[in-house]
Amino acid sequence: MKSTAAQIFDHMAALADPIRVRMLLSLERHELTVSEICAVLQLPQSTVSRHLKTLADDGWVTSRRDGTSRFYGMDVDALDAGARQLWPVIREQFAATVGADQDDRRLQSVLSRRRAKSEAFFSSASGQWDRLREELFGERVHLTALLSLVDDRLVVGDLGCGTGQLSDTLAPHVARVVAVDGSADMLRAARTRLRAHDNVDLREGVLEALPMGDGELDAAIVSLVLHHQPEPVRVLSEAARVLKPGGRLLVVDMLPHDRTEYQQQMGHVWLGFSDEAMRRYLASAGFTAVRVQPLPVDPEAQGPALFAATARKAQ
Repeated sequence: MKSTAAQIFDHMAALADPIRVRMLLSLERHELTVSEICAVLQLPQSTVSRHLKTLADDGWVTSRRDGTSRFYGMDVDALDAGARQLWPVIREQFAATVGADQDDRRLQSVLSRRRAKSEAFFSSASGQWDRLREELFGERVHLTALLSLVDDRLVVGDLGCGTGQLSDTLAPHVARVVAVDGSADMLRAARTRLRAHDNVDLREGVLEALPMGDGELDAAIVSLVLHHQPEPVRVLSEAARVLKPGGRLLVVDMLPHDRTEYQQQMGHVWLGFSDEAMRRYLASAGFTAVRVQPLPVDPEAQGPALFAATARKAQ
């Protein structure tokens, strides 16, 4: 029989790949199917299955069949002595990383979706109505309808508008949209998309020096743009300048993550923003009533989790 030290060295090979450690962090807490693990880790099924086999061969995970599904889990009490000593050390090192935080957010979304399916099964009337409503009218019709509550007298700035998706959504519900972007190619695409709206004003300009006057806007949106900006506070200060006193700002961006390849492939400057950082930036830019709210995670989405930060320009 191998000594505990020998067992530890044997198990270290199986945990040398961070993907397998991330997998175990989730499986220690919940039994998951292969498709659910794929959603949590954002990896293809072939990759997940390969890593699961390695972990199973080394005694880290077990599986059980439930009807047509197979669930995988990690029972710490069933591990050998070496694995039981090694795992707390590995878990402590990985649990605090931003990658693990992102996995945890996706895990909670996967579990919520599982609970929703169970609730729909057991609550016959409401479950049937929800399914029927989605079949007839679509999954997001209620969100579109809620836009009708927006004050139709508002002038809204879409700062960093890109191809105009947000402007296209907002235009039917507000008095005017001022859409700004620094890329001529993006504005060309936005002009094509927005040609049906006569209340959208497209302007070329950088977010650090917006092409508009002081207090021109009632509200402003900075969506998935701030992580490209070298000086976030300068961008937010400029947004405050063009807002009226009491005007509202909405910032949508990524929570902290570990996708360093985004910096090389997509020109990202920042790997997301923490709650604390956003509150500090907005306060420095002259905003009050700051709220930062993580957005629900779509398990099928490939990118990091997002947040929505709202604030009001001081009177």
